Amino acid sequence: SCPTDRLVLQAPARALLEGDTVTLRCRGWHHNKVTRVHFYKDEKYLGESFKGTELSLSPLQLHHSGRYHCEGWVGSEMLQSPPVTVTVH
Repeated sequence: SCPTDRLVLQAPARALLEGDTVTLRCRGWHHNKVTRVHFYKDEKYLGESFKGTELSLSPLQLHHSGRYHCEGWVGSEMLQSPPVTVTVH
C-alpha cells in the first residue's frame, strides 16, 4: 500500500488453507488509532466488529474467499481501506 492509504486492512501474506485461523486487522497509518471499525466482504457489511479493529475468520472455510475492506474513524474523519483479496485453498 502507498502512503495515501491512511487505513489499511492487513491480511496474512501466506497461502490460506481451510481450517486455518486468520485475523484481518484494520490499521491506521502511522499507528493512528482507529475507532468504530466496520468490516465488509464483497461490499456487504459484516456487522459490528466485536473485537475492535480485528476480524477473526476461524476456522477458515472456502466461503470466506472474497474481497474485504474495512472502514473506521481516524480522528474526525471516516476512512475506507483499499480492498484485500482473501483466497482460501
